[in-house]
Amino acid sequence: MKPIRVALLGFGVVGSGTYNVLLRNQSEIVRRAGRAIEIAAIVDLDTEKVKAATGGAVEVSGDAMATLSRPDIDVVIELIGGYTIAKKFVMAAIEAGKHVVTANKALLATHGNEIFAAAREKGVMVAFEAAVAGGIPVIKAVREGLTANRIEWIAGIINGTSNFILSEMRGKGLPFTEVLKQAQALGYAEADPTFDIEGVDAAHKLTILSSLAFGTPLQFEKAYVEGISSLEQADIRYAEELGYRLKLLGITRRTANGIELRVHPTLIPSKRLIANVEGVMNAVLVKADAVGATLYYGAGAGSEPTASAVIADLVDIARLQSADPRNRVPYSAFQADQVEDLPMLPMDDVKTSFYLRMRVADRPGVLADITRILAQGSISIGAMIQKEPAAGEAQADIVLLTHQCIEGDVRRAISAIEALDSVVSAVTRIRLEELA
Repeated sequence: MKPIRVALLGFGVVGSGTYNVLLRNQSEIVRRAGRAIEIAAIVDLDTEKVKAATGGAVEVSGDAMATLSRPDIDVVIELIGGYTIAKKFVMAAIEAGKHVVTANKALLATHGNEIFAAAREKGVMVAFEAAVAGGIPVIKAVREGLTANRIEWIAGIINGTSNFILSEMRGKGLPFTEVLKQAQALGYAEADPTFDIEGVDAAHKLTILSSLAFGTPLQFEKAYVEGISSLEQADIRYAEELGYRLKLLGITRRTANGIELRVHPTLIPSKRLIANVEGVMNAVLVKADAVGATLYYGAGAGSEPTASAVIADLVDIARLQSADPRNRVPYSAFQADQVEDLPMLPMDDVKTSFYLRMRVADRPGVLADITRILAQGSISIGAMIQKEPAAGEAQADIVLLTHQCIEGDVRRAISAIEALDSVVSAVTRIRLEELA
């Protein structure tokens, strides 16, 4: 059978990994796909670097548009990243009738609806397993493996950089700024780490998972996003004392009033498996009605783990290229005419539990004032730590865990607590999920 001919756009960490794994495992891949998959062209601005890495075995070009117009190219792999030039190339590939494989979560989260509509019109496939959680096959699990289920919620550690930072802060007792520098030195964090540490990268990925889980359009602009840069060592210590671990979680949940789509630091019971995912590893916990909870764990980034997902998509295309487009797996898991534009729940209406830490004057009646404000807001306390003041100090920490309550009620209660003259610091608020 005629080989599938592929154009590879971008020869960075993932691009080079894809090329190397495809060559190394070619015979195994042919056995699975039923036909050969050949890299016919590589496009990269640094053509000399690519030629040196491939030994002249593949045609190398700096002109993507010329490559995309070639009639002998069946599939385009986009590994450039970003929102602009990558979109231009992906849309051009679709217009030329090429199937597309991409690892670009930012592109799909922001422009995926437009890309899928164009691909549907042209009858071509857009595959994106590598866009979420690297080498973990969670896209296939949610889109295909759990088809029989009504998915209730998804919670994921889907950014390795932030998970590494929180693991090191907990394990070594180091402050955020010091661990961030360490992550940059190790290559886990970019020189500008904003997308990782402020939760944007995780929100891109969560947007895709939410769309697949609930059959909704991609709506990144409606995600609530909060990062880890303001977390303090004290909160990690107190969390441990109370039996919790602190993780940056992406959470999407189906409720009667709409879909939750939120990324933020979260306390999780330390006995949960996902709470024990350390370092740069990723994990996604999916709760569905028939199967219950399933956990997907592994390398969320890296050259060959991500290449594994890219090549899995290539094999799917090789198998399904000749299939009627109506019989292929839908881009968003649900048939196009069954996608529902469900409302996204405002963060003020989300119901969860909370960790509250405040610095207070050490005098009678302070705790009574705080609990009175919480009670007025229908917020009940589940656990509490009240520390004795250090020698010579007249201030102490109070840490409270609440039962489930409405976010807006907690926000208003915090404002009232901070207005007390006995509360001498801003209240630290971290959400808490039992993930039972």
